[in-house]
Amino acid sequence: MTSMQHAEETHSPLIGYILWIFGFLGSHRFYYGRKISGTIYFLTFGLFFIGWFIDLFLIPGMSKEASNTYQAGPVDYDIAWILLTFLGIFGIHRFYQGKWISGILYLLTGGFFMVGIIYDFWNLNEQVSLVNTEQQYGEQ
Repeated sequence: MTSMQHAEETHSPLIGYILWIFGFLGSHRFYYGRKISGTIYFLTFGLFFIGWFIDLFLIPGMSKEASNTYQAGPVDYDIAWILLTFLGIFGIHRFYQGKWISGILYLLTGGFFMVGIIYDFWNLNEQVSLVNTEQQYGEQ
């Protein structure tokens, strides 16, 4: 690495490929912060599986771009996304971020009747980045 300004990796290609398996539902696209194409993939089964297959080759670039976009810190994006994707209905990803009240509400309501899960697919990267920024700069 010759560059002194290399961004800390926040979004792993490995997790991207794991989510790519479910990518015909847009999982990996949401993970990399691509909300609109994630939604399109969700509604069209990965652009009828064609876009999903092409993304197999695009994941390394999406990983670098996301790592340059979002704030690294103590809350790990990979863990947060795995928790959201597989346990989101129970609010585990919210507990992981320290959001206890909404975590309990998700647990009791099935992720606010799934609407909260959809919201989090759109906004989890920003939520984690905000928590990491607040913890890094000690907002009080």
